[in-house]
This record gives sequence, structure tokens and C-alpha cells, in this order.
Amino acid sequence: MKINTYENRLLAVLFLGFGFVFFDRLALSFLFPFVAKDLDLNNSHLGMLSSVLALAWAISGITLGAYADRKDSKKYILILSVIGFTVCSALSGMVTSFLSLLFFRALMGIAEGPVLPISQSLLVAASAPKRRGLNVGIVNATAPGLIGAVLAPPILIWLATEYGWRSAFYATIIPGLVIAALMLLVVRNKHVHADVDMGHSIGNKGDIKALLKNRNVVLCVLIACFYISWFITIVSFTPTYLMEVKGFTPETMGNVMTSLGFAWAIWGFLIPGLSDRFGRKPTLIFFTVIATCCPMVLLYVDDASTMLPLIFLTYTGLGCFAIFMVAIPAETVSSTQVATALGLIMGVGEIVGGFVTPVLAGFAADAYGLDIVMWIAAGGSVIALLLSFMLTETAPVKVGKPVALATP
Repeated sequence: MKINTYENRLLAVLFLGFGFVFFDRLALSFLFPFVAKDLDLNNSHLGMLSSVLALAWAISGITLGAYADRKDSKKYILILSVIGFTVCSALSGMVTSFLSLLFFRALMGIAEGPVLPISQSLLVAASAPKRRGLNVGIVNATAPGLIGAVLAPPILIWLATEYGWRSAFYATIIPGLVIAALMLLVVRNKHVHADVDMGHSIGNKGDIKALLKNRNVVLCVLIACFYISWFITIVSFTPTYLMEVKGFTPETMGNVMTSLGFAWAIWGFLIPGLSDRFGRKPTLIFFTVIATCCPMVLLYVDDASTMLPLIFLTYTGLGCFAIFMVAIPAETVSSTQVATALGLIMGVGEIVGGFVTPVLAGFAADAYGLDIVMWIAAGGSVIALLLSFMLTETAPVKVGKPVALATP
């Protein structure tokens, strides 16, 4: 099998896999107005539900990402993770209280945690250098944007409206099991990497302490903390914000969320693709400036028809995720440390941005009104922007001949 053939097949199956991670993860955000009425939940509950999943995701991503780097094969860890989060998502439809829902969201986070670092480490190994940014962007952002934010809102809201929110959760088990089967057929059992030309030495597999001595890795960890705060705050609270503050109907809210999804999907591959040509650092800085405007659009624009195109133009942050969360660290560390580095960046970022921030935002929303969550989101992207100026450029087009990361 030629490398390009395998690269494209792997890209396709990992696209489906990580996209469905976000279909399941974001399902509660879209269904929360329905769930809240049935289980008598409030904004603080929403924040805690988002946070417990993020905390479990973070701990799992850090530990299992490092564990996967110590193994010759990552395939079966990935497949078991997909099966695990699919089952937990379906079981969420059986809950009868806040605590039982919290429990299943935590289990789902544990299962989802290793999917990104393992998927991206496999993809980086299989990608031609000139396509590395584009490929990781397609999986990291376009997949969850298209599947989790474009397809999920109308599908889940329709299911909840016609058959009840529990049925919407139950329906997730079928595509999840199909994706696990595709991974079993497509993903190779072993990947071999070769580090050359950029001075990378083969580091100890799973060595987190060594990674913390690397300037780019530490900066990417910090950027993730604040950029994930921007993302999780927006995606968790916007459906409720649009219905309660803006007075939008569920259908109009779904249209706005779909616009976010289209922006996520399209910017998700365009931005990292541009970074292949113009460099990681300047691309990250430019589009983070634009991303800061997104919560301001939600805050100050009241007309849905005006909001839709502005949301699309300003929701650029998810395209930046592929740069600081995958491309820069993958081009900075040894290939034997890629899953560990990505798990660390994602994990710590999730703890701060995905666990701490939503809880604080939820309590702040109950105390001061939902407008405050948009200011919290904007603050996160501003801090991420300032940190981005301190990064060292890694794009092959800017620094010379790239690392050869080959798959036999």
C-alpha cells in the first residue's frame, strides 16, 4: 500500500472518529434546554456537567497519551476508547437525576481523553510534511466542526423535539460502533517514525518531565488553558444564552449553532493549511485576534440574520487549535513523544479551560447574568493571543527541511 493511500484512508477514519467525539461531547449543550426542564437543572449544573467531563478527559488524555507512546501499537487503545465513549453517551439517556448524569459524563470523558493525542500522533506519522498542518487541522477542527457542530444541532434538536431528549442520546450508539469497526479495518497496528534533519533526539517514551523543559511545549500548554476557556465557554453557554437572553426559538438557536459549526469546519482546515504556507506563529496570532470578536458578536448583535454571517467570520479559534495543540508541538518534540506532548497540552488545557472555567462561568452567570460568560470567553482569547507572540516558529516552510515522519 502506498503511503499516500494509507494517509488518506487514515485521515478519513480519524476524521469520523474525532468528529463523533464532539458529536457526543456537545450533545448535552444542544439538548440542555430540554434536559433542564425534565431534571430541574440550572446554569450552575450545566457548568459542572461540562467541567466534570473536561476534568476526566484531561486526566485520561495526559495519562493514556503517555501510556500509548510507550506501546508499539496504539490501535486498540483508540478503538476501545471509541466504544467506551459511545456506550456512555447512549447511557446518558437513562439518567433520572443530576448526579447520575454527572456520573455518565465523567465516564465519557475518561473514554474520550486519549482519542485526540493518539489519533493525531498516528496522523502526524503518516502525513507528508507539506500536508501536516492541513491534515491535523482537518481532524482537529474540521471534523468536530462539521460532525459535532453542523450536523449535531439539527439532528439532536429534531430528535429531542419529536421523540424526546433521551432518544437523542440513545441514537448515538450506532454510528459510534460503526466507526470503531472502521478503525479496526483501516488503522495499522504499528507505526514507525524517523527523526532527522531538525536536531530532535529520540526522547524517553512518555517522559512528561522532559517535555516541561521545552519552551514551545510550555507555551502551548498555557495557550491551551485560555483558548479552551474561550471555546468551552462559548459552546457550553451559547444555546442557553440565545434562548434565554436573546429570546430565540429552539430552531433559530439551532441555526446559529449550525453557523458556528460551519465556521468551525471551514476555518478548521483553512487556518492550519495557511500555516503550512505562511508559518504557524503569524497565522495563529492573526486569527486569534479575529476569534476575540466572536463573543462580542453574540453579546451585542440581537438580530439572528445579522448574527449568522458575523459568527461565521469571527469563529476562527478552532482552526488555531490545530496549530498550538498539534502542529507546533509535533514539530518541536521527538516523534516518540508526540502523543505524550499532545495529551499534556490538551489535558492541562482541559483542566483549566474545560473544568475550572465553566464552573466559574456557570456560577457567575447565575449571580450576574449570562452576559458575563461572553466576557469570560473574550478574556481567554486575549491572553492566548499575548502568549502566542512568545512562540518559536516550527513550520517547515519557515525553518528549513522538515522532520521525516514516515509510516512503512
